[in-house]
Order: sequence, then structure tokens, then C-alpha cells
Amino acid sequence: MTTKFGFTLMSIQEFETWIDARQLARTVLTIQEHHTYSPAYTQFNGSNHFALQQGMKNYHVNANGWSDIGQHFTTFPDGTIMTGRSLEKSPACVVGQNANAICIENLGNFDSGKDAMTPAHRDTIIRITAKLCKRFRLPVNTNSIVYHHWFDLSTGERNNGTKNNKTCPGTSFFGGNKVADCVANFLPLVTQAGAPAAPVISASAVLKYVSVTASSLNIRTKPNASSPKATDRDAAALGAILRVYKETNGWYKISGSQEHWVLGKYTTDVKRATVKADTLNARSGPGTTFQKLGSYTKGQELFIVKEQNGWCKVNMDDRWVSKDYLVFA
Repeated sequence: MTTKFGFTLMSIQEFETWIDARQLARTVLTIQEHHTYSPAYTQFNGSNHFALQQGMKNYHVNANGWSDIGQHFTTFPDGTIMTGRSLEKSPACVVGQNANAICIENLGNFDSGKDAMTPAHRDTIIRITAKLCKRFRLPVNTNSIVYHHWFDLSTGERNNGTKNNKTCPGTSFFGGNKVADCVANFLPLVTQAGAPAAPVISASAVLKYVSVTASSLNIRTKPNASSPKATDRDAAALGAILRVYKETNGWYKISGSQEHWVLGKYTTDVKRATVKADTLNARSGPGTTFQKLGSYTKGQELFIVKEQNGWCKVNMDDRWVSKDYLVFA
């Protein structure tokens, strides 16, 4: 592994070990697949990984006004992987769909007639997706693994590529960018690579879920403010959903295996829910008279931070959905 500019470059084998050792406070529900479009294969010379990654960060920060590079990981034509923004932060990749997501940018233009994906790149894309599913106990389906193409560019509404959508991750990405293409061509490969076909239930019972209300929340090794900060994980970011396994004197233990604690007053309780309607509209306020901002699809999981008159506010998104179409865990 090599680190430069705050990014770490590694092989897929190194990544599979590295991600197992990472401690993450934020709850992950979704893996997003993207292609960079530009830079494409013609800009990659086999040794300029860091220059290309730094260029993407500069564009995201200076042109888009984001706080950091948008993605968590970039995969390259030679099969290597580079880290991006902190895993404790939501990505900046799909409007209205970034909470609880991990974003993978696959370097290249995988639209028809453009870059022909190398065997090494193909193998890494499959394996990184499978490893993330296994690491975060995600089922291999089209609610856990999503393509940018399926979401409206302006609203984030999931329309499966029928309206104002990018082609991302490419019209030739593993046989196509539609939901049916993903189901037929990509998901079986992810399952074969070792990802769970169904959710894996953690042995440690989660007491509840909370959302971070501070801009940055320190994680400590004991339930008191004088204890050292945890050194094996970053601070939890605003809006991150944390799993609470134990509560002691206002402190929450947020790991089932490590002594990692946060002060509860900098969080708010949330409820985990699953969409039961085929399509559930999201609105700007608690009622049907408010503007439609997008939609969620059946089986998609949401975290609810507030309820009002039969409507539920989705954590950090300023979007409201009808409680009638949710099933609570």
C-alpha cells in the first residue's frame, strides 16, 4: 500500500484485509456504482493514480463546492483501489440518496463503444462490491447495490433511468445500466465472489439507532469525557446513523466488539423502517400538498428522525414520507 495526498492506493487483496480492520461508526445500507466518464482509460498511464485522484478532488472542491472528493473509493484499470473521502462521511454522488451509502467511482467511460473494461478492473469491481456487502452485512439485491443511472439527476427520484438521468455507470457496464442488467449480469458475479445472498444478522443485539447532531462527534474508549479518543476510527460526522449496543450514564456504546463510546446528548434517536409500497413519494413537508422531491422504492431502508400527523421525516434529507407505507423494525 502507498499513501500520498491523504489517499491510499492498494491491491484488491490488500483492500480485502484493510476493510476488515476498519472500524466504522456510520451505518451503511447502500453501495453506489459509478463510472468517472472523465478521466477515462486514455488519461490513465499506469502510474498516475494519485494525480488523477487529486485532479478529481480539486474539481469536486473547487468547481462543485464540496468539502472533499465525492467518492469513498476509486477503482483503476490495473485493478488497484484508492481511498477517497472518510468512510464516516456520506458521499456526494447521488442527489437525495447519499445517506448511509458508500460510493465507488470506477475510472473509465463504460458507455457503449468507449472504454473496454480490462479483466483486472472487472475482477476488482466485482470483488470490492462483494467485500463491502459482506463487511456491512448487506444482501445482494438492487436496493443494496444501486447504479447512478437509476436516479433522477435533479430530484434523486428512483425512476430506473426513464427521465432526467445520467448513463452512469455506463450503458455497457457489465452488460448494461438498467436494473434488469444488474440483476442478470452483475449481482450473480457479486454473489459468486462471496457476498451474502441474504442479510447476515449480527450476533450482537442493537439496542437502538441514533443520528449524530454535532458537526463531529468524538469516539472514546470509555464512557466518560476524560478517556482517550479511539485511534482506530474517525470521529462520527453530522447525520451519521450509529448503532447503540449499550447505554451507561448518558453514554452510548456504538460497537458490538470494541469499547467505543459517544456522548448521547449529541445524538437523537431514530427509527429504522422499510418501504412497503412499490413507489413511495418523498415530499418537502408532512403532507400531500407539499412539493414532491423524489421517491423511494419497495424494500429500501430509511431512518426516521421525526413523526408528525402520520408523516415521517427521513434523516438528514429534509424529505417526508407517509407512515402508512413503512414497516418499522
